[in-house]
Amino acid sequence: MDRMAESWIGSEAAGPGERLRLKVSVAGIVQGVGFRPFVYRLACREGLAGYILNNPQGVDIEVEGGLASVERFLSSLVRERPSQARIDSVVVRFTDLCGEDSFVIRASEAASERTTLVSPDIATCPDCLRELGDPSDRRHRYPFINCTNCGPRHTIIEDIPYDRQNTSMRSFAMCPECSKEYRDPLDRRFHAEPDACWVCGPQITLREPSGEPIDCRDPLEAARKGLSEGKVIGVKGLGGFHLAVDAANDAAVRLLRQRKRREEKPLAVMARDISTIALFAGVGPEEERLLASPVRPIVLLPKRPDSRIAESVAPGNKYLGVMLPYTPIHHLLLEGDFLALVMTSGNLTEEPIAIDREDALSRLAGIVDLYVDHNRQIVSRCDDSVARVVGGETVILRRSRGWVPLPIDLDTAPGSILACGAHLKNTIAVTRRNQVFLSQHIGDLENMPAYEFFTSTIDHMKKTVEVEPEIVAYDLHPDYLSTRFAVGSRIPKKVAVQHHHAHIASCLGEAGTDGPVIGFALDGTGYGPDATVWGGEILVATRKSFTRAGHLEQVAIPGGEAAIRQVWRMALSHLYSAYREDVRSLPLEALLGIDRRQIEVVLAILKSGFNSPMTSSCGRLFDAVSCLCGLRHEVKYEGQAALELEMAAGDDLGQAYPVVLDTEGEKVVIGVRGLVREIVRDVLGGPGNRGIGAGAVAGAGSTAGTVGAKFHNWLARSLYETACLLRTRQGLEVAALSGGCFQNVRLLAQLKGLLEGGGFRVITNHLVPANDGGISFGQAVVAAARVESEVSS
Repeated sequence: MDRMAESWIGSEAAGPGERLRLKVSVAGIVQGVGFRPFVYRLACREGLAGYILNNPQGVDIEVEGGLASVERFLSSLVRERPSQARIDSVVVRFTDLCGEDSFVIRASEAASERTTLVSPDIATCPDCLRELGDPSDRRHRYPFINCTNCGPRHTIIEDIPYDRQNTSMRSFAMCPECSKEYRDPLDRRFHAEPDACWVCGPQITLREPSGEPIDCRDPLEAARKGLSEGKVIGVKGLGGFHLAVDAANDAAVRLLRQRKRREEKPLAVMARDISTIALFAGVGPEEERLLASPVRPIVLLPKRPDSRIAESVAPGNKYLGVMLPYTPIHHLLLEGDFLALVMTSGNLTEEPIAIDREDALSRLAGIVDLYVDHNRQIVSRCDDSVARVVGGETVILRRSRGWVPLPIDLDTAPGSILACGAHLKNTIAVTRRNQVFLSQHIGDLENMPAYEFFTSTIDHMKKTVEVEPEIVAYDLHPDYLSTRFAVGSRIPKKVAVQHHHAHIASCLGEAGTDGPVIGFALDGTGYGPDATVWGGEILVATRKSFTRAGHLEQVAIPGGEAAIRQVWRMALSHLYSAYREDVRSLPLEALLGIDRRQIEVVLAILKSGFNSPMTSSCGRLFDAVSCLCGLRHEVKYEGQAALELEMAAGDDLGQAYPVVLDTEGEKVVIGVRGLVREIVRDVLGGPGNRGIGAGAVAGAGSTAGTVGAKFHNWLARSLYETACLLRTRQGLEVAALSGGCFQNVRLLAQLKGLLEGGGFRVITNHLVPANDGGISFGQAVVAAARVESEVSS
């Protein structure tokens, strides 16, 4: 971009002492981030005349002056840009002199084609925090303080360009003082669209569970008092309501879990600063950078052994999801005597987050003791983003507030595509030229509120990105609500994309390569073209197509969906596959932690094959192993058994179960039956086997540690040996790793290390989640490649 901006310099069209005028067009995130006042100050500093204005593509600038001043202006334009600005392109050309003697900021243009980028919501900046705590400032303790460097963006915008009348702030008329700041190019709040103060802006109200307002001098002080008494507080924030309790109060956390119907899934916590977080979690330099970034995601951090955070916040987990405050309301709430606050989404499990008063009073009834409400409308609900640091790099687990709606660039420019995403962890994506815009996290499409959120997000994305899709991409599974929406839509061209191909394509799109690659797509379930359930896949893939080069050995899923919750069913299925009729000679009740009568029912199902589709799922194999070594026979949330196996696994990287590869056919099949027999041998002969399978039993830890370590080592080595075999067969040197199983840090790091040590180039997900939250991006990549291929053929 610097080269683009300066490419004209040295042209014979202008001599050193000659006056000239340039037209500079800048595209990117340059609206709502203080870019116009920055340019104004820069032009004034260099004594240049001209103007800047917002246009539908970004900003247009004209500058007039001497060559040296113009050179310095262009050089500083990119180098000194505001921290939240993103410059994608700078186009510079000569234009006629106008003889102006001053630089001005002109009103925004309107046009039919609007391609500017909307900024994500930005955490409260240091300048606003100083004013928030300054008793002499007129915004002292104002819960909605913001400026051009921080505050709401994505969650309040209804249309573009990003001007106040196109946001939910249009209902608040600015007072004279705010209006003066808003119009002063030298002020930090120049054209800060959410600008407001105590006199003219949004206000907080404390409410009873009935919705009746509570008359109190300071609603946030009253809320802090409620938190200290163990109450559950509903807090309306940027993208919806949080449910807050004191994170060190075990009784309050358990009360929240009981009311929210979230029995064991980890809860996120918020602490006031890094030094406080360090009291209960490990924080390295990269984690600190990520925590303190303007995105302010939830970051997974290792628990300290002496942590005072209640164990019930993240039971059975070595990690805590931790974030720093990102709104003034959060900063003011954390003035209480709290180590940290639980801040979890304001919803019932599996439902979208509540965003307005009526919605919250209805859906959070019986959960919340007090509401911290405000009267600024949330246009787009948006959960918190989740990330972790792996090998010094940020890995996104949920891409939402703070990252959305930043686009991801492709190295191709397909037609306008709508990608409808997966069934679980749904996101949608829309393409415009060479950019893919991913939505915020929508969630699991398992109820009508979630489906309505899905459809409204599509409508909002189409409006703010200004596209009408000509192509729709979707999952092969015919019963997914996202698939039904796509198939039933009026969009003329429809592209079905296999689930695991979309996972690998998401890596290819991020890396800017077309392949072919050896793709390891490991997750829970995905619809296979052969009418089986895939999930432990080795693909040879390009963006456009794939072949199934290998997979984990298949077993039945007895009872279908029931086996996802009752993971002992998958353990029994693997036992039956490994031992057949001899399975009854095993101490099944001890191994599975389940009543014999239920075991016999499932054995009968396995024998008959009724409602027992075959699967190669790696996620279901994790479930089975977790059950066999005594950790979990039923789960309360998706992935719990696999997570607990990862947490329990010992550090030994040397021992592994024997790798067995069946290479007789066209596909490499990773043998699992022998693995299961070895695990049973370890469990029955190892320490702590008494009572094994009862579910998180005392004494099972040593066995789980040994089995967990050997299983992880086996899986990584099995995949590595498969990659080596495929390299010999097909000459491929690049491996792509994607799918929900690669949220397992041990598996990801171990396999990546083996592959790189063996001479492979490894590509993984960083810009989108490896889990199903990245499927929409992968679908868009595949659809783009297929459309491009059709056009060129």
